This record gives sequence, C-alpha cells and structure tokens, in this order.
Amino acid sequence: MGGFTQQLKSIYWPETRSLMFLALPICGAQLAQAGMSVVDVMMTGRHDATSLAAVSVGSSLWMPLMLFITGTLMGLTPIVAHLLGGQRHAAIRPAVHQALWIALLLGAVAAVLLWSAVMPIFKAMDVPPAVADQSAAYLSAVAFGMPGIALFQALRAFSDGMNHTRPALWISLVGLAVNIPANYLLIYGGEGLVNLFGTWIPSSLQQLPALGAFGCGIATALSMWTMALAMAYYTRRGRTYKSVAIWQQLTPPQWVGIRELIVVGVPIGVAIFVEVTLFTFIALFIASFGEVTVGAHQIALSFTTILFMLPMSLSMALTVRVGNTLGQQRLTLARQVSWNGIVVSVCVAVFNSILLWVTAVPVISLYTSNAEIQALALSIIALAVIFQLSDSLQVNLAGALRGYKDTRIVMVITVLSYWIVGLGGGHWLGSLGVGDLAPLGVHGYWIGLIAGLSTAALLLGWRLQRISIRG
Repeated sequence: MGGFTQQLKSIYWPETRSLMFLALPICGAQLAQAGMSVVDVMMTGRHDATSLAAVSVGSSLWMPLMLFITGTLMGLTPIVAHLLGGQRHAAIRPAVHQALWIALLLGAVAAVLLWSAVMPIFKAMDVPPAVADQSAAYLSAVAFGMPGIALFQALRAFSDGMNHTRPALWISLVGLAVNIPANYLLIYGGEGLVNLFGTWIPSSLQQLPALGAFGCGIATALSMWTMALAMAYYTRRGRTYKSVAIWQQLTPPQWVGIRELIVVGVPIGVAIFVEVTLFTFIALFIASFGEVTVGAHQIALSFTTILFMLPMSLSMALTVRVGNTLGQQRLTLARQVSWNGIVVSVCVAVFNSILLWVTAVPVISLYTSNAEIQALALSIIALAVIFQLSDSLQVNLAGALRGYKDTRIVMVITVLSYWIVGLGGGHWLGSLGVGDLAPLGVHGYWIGLIAGLSTAALLLGWRLQRISIRG
C-alpha cells in the first residue's frame, strides 16, 4: 500500500497534472475551430435557405478532406515528441520541414479536388441545381485555404510535440475572430453593414455585394491562411522553439523523413476519415426515417460531439507524453504514463456521462421546442450516456498507441470496429431487424455505435497491453 501511495505522489498525480496542462489548451483550440463551422451555419442560415444548404452540403465534402490531412500531419507529433525526449534537437527541424512539404502537397491536391470533382458528385447525389451551383462556388473559395490549413496543422503538430499546446488555442481564437466579421461582411455585403451600423457609413461600403455562400467560403479561406501565417510567425519568434530554429534553413524533401511521416501519419488520417464516414453513413441511412428522427439524432450527436472534445484532446496530449517518455528510453515509465492516461480518460467519461444525463432536458430544449423530437432525443441520449465510456476509452487508447508510433494496427482495428461492427451491426439492428425482433430504428444505429466503439476499445486495450510490455 505504501509503495502505491508513493507512486501516486511521485508518478501518477504529477503525470495527470502534466496531461491536463497539455490537454485543456488543445480542447480550447478544438472548440474554437468547431465554432467557425457554427458561425458559418448560423450566418448563412440568416441569409437564405439556399446558402445554408449550399454550405452544409459543401462542408460535408471539404471537412473529411481536411480531417484526413490533419490526421496525416498528426503523425509529426509523436516523431517530434520522441526526438525532444531523446534531446535530439537537431533532427527536429528536418522532420518538421518534411511535414511542411507534405502539407503543401496535400493542401494542393485537396484544392484541385474541390475545384474539379464536386459537380459530378452533386449530380450523382441529385443535389438541386441552385444549391449545387452555390455550393460549388463556396468550395471553390474554400479550396484556396486548403494549403493554408494544412500548413497550420503541420506547425500545430510540431508545437504539440514540443509540449507547447497553448499557441494552437490562441491562434484558433484569432482565426475565429477573423472568421466572424469576414463572414458578416462577405455574406451580407453592404446591406448587412447598413443594418448593423446605419446609413452613415460611406456609400462605397453600402454598395458591397452580398456574396452568400461564396462569401462564406472566402471568409473561411481567409481564416485558414490567417491561422497558418500566425502559427508560422509564432514558431519563428517564440522562445520555446529557439533550440530547434525551424525557419533558419529550409531542408529539401528527403525520402527517409517523408516515408516516416507517411508510415506514422497516413494510418491516423485513414482512421479519422473512417470515423467521419461512419457518422455520415448513419445520417444517410436514418434520413428515410422522417424529420423527427433525423432532428433527434442530430441533436443527440451535436451534444455528444461537444462533450467528446475533452476526451479527444486528452488523447492528443497522451500521444505527446508517451512519445516524450519513450524518447528518453524510459520504457517502464512510458507504460505507466499510458495506463495513467487511460484511467484519467475513464474519469473524464464518467464526468461526461453524468453531465450529459443531468443537462439533457434543458440542453435539448435549446435545440427545439418540438415535444416529439425532444422525447426521442432524450431516449437517444440515454444510450449516449453508455456511449461516453467506450468513446473515451477507444480514443485515448489510440492516442497512447500513437505515442508508440503504432498506427497501422490502430487503423485496421478502427476500420473493422467502425465499419463492420458499428455501421454493419447498426444497420442490421436499425433497418433490418434480428430474427423475430423488429428493426429498432435510430436506436439500433446507436446500439451499433456502442458495440463498434466497445469493440475498438477492447482491441486497442489488448494492443496497448502487448506493445507497452514489449516496449
């Protein structure tokens, strides 16, 4: 008992404080970036229904691309964390430069896809012509920002790996601060300025055109490049990065460094893409269940997504802590750091579950006054309370494994658990039924989600147990 108490004081409690110190700024940055999407929806919704539909449809195309890029570049975080832990500062700069080259390439490819491939997709999806035209215009503007957001994510992954997570928070808030006025000006034009400030503003400003969805896309691209340039400036001037000096001399593309980032990062990108598509497909499957079901599902999903920000941020911080410790060649401590993070994630899940249940009724009422939607959303949230534990466990187990640079097995487990157990099982229970049991509708899909995430948690826990013992 005395030995455990000593370990609690000397290892687990200090490690928990370090973990939360890293995780909370990450959580703030994630919320700030999510806030940009909320602002886009709110402002275009107030412009007209077509603009809102155009931005919603367009976001469903560029967001998965951005998340794949983000996941791939997240592979830089454990690489930098290992090098920092091992005091190999000279090797960090070329590693970061390889990530910047990959970021530029991925951002350019994403931009080309958004410029050239969206209209055939809209035609295949039978998107109404007016919505398709505005959405294509919106995406053509967002495309200019894709290289910018890719560069930001690469520099953010570098900063996180250096145990410096707060800059991403402040710079994400700067991006949000640019996004709000730019959205207002470009979506509503001169008429919006008159409504806000009155007719005393110069006539030249009053004549500005209202660009709707296209203006929203321009504002998004401006925010992306603002964040990239701000992060570049901060990593150049910040004292924390002096030992690395990543802007001192540019390293040309090197296959060895690029290959390491691809091997570590691409599986992370694929895993995130698989998770995004899981929820996309479920939304498509339940669309035929009617407006009440779709509304209740979206409310429950929106609420749980906000709560998921903390476990996800904890996961990203855990990657850094495990990577730092492994870089120091302290294998036993790395194992303790990993499992301490998992225990913390369980505590966070319990907190989220209690918060979800206690606040469910008032929060749902903020989304809708429809009693039928409220009742159905509350029944879904009863399942989401269970969902919190599996979700928090699986994302933090994956985060610890990323610290070990063990990402390919995580990708395989994610694909099998999400698409086969989660999506396949959910569709079976929700739409097809089991034997004499009638289809469970939207509840079947949420049971499938719980099963898929629980399967992922069990398999990832098995994998972490094996690799942490092996070191």
